[in-house]
Amino acid sequence: MRQFIRHPSDIPIEFRPDSASYAACDRLTNVSHGGLSFLSAKTLPVGTTLWVKITSVKPTFEAPVRVSWCHASDDHYEVGAEFVAVEDEYRARMVEQICYIEHYKREVLREQGRMLTGQEAAEEWIQRYAGQFPPLSDGSGDE
Repeated sequence: MRQFIRHPSDIPIEFRPDSASYAACDRLTNVSHGGLSFLSAKTLPVGTTLWVKITSVKPTFEAPVRVSWCHASDDHYEVGAEFVAVEDEYRARMVEQICYIEHYKREVLREQGRMLTGQEAAEEWIQRYAGQFPPLSDGSGDE
């Protein structure tokens, strides 16, 4: 079992431009102060507003983001996007913790053969890793 928290990069994320339906399904790579990053099969212009959706959590997380950067990487693109609404950052952090716990649950089953309930996985993850989970900025710059 790992000693340090590892971001679950296997969380699917869907995105769409404002006027389209959800079509793309790629992988979330990070949720951080003010935004998130994900892998995309296509380039996304900086400044584009998208809606992102993470369906692997209940309730489904959905929020508008604005593309901050997009870099080619091998056969895909790495995309960084900032949340349009500040309250979505806090909601996304909760989603991120749930994703970590679900990832932990699958990792324990794969590596140890133990099948945990959601509650058991949450309790173990919190005990092992919650202290390493970086806090959100309070906007004061005094982190």
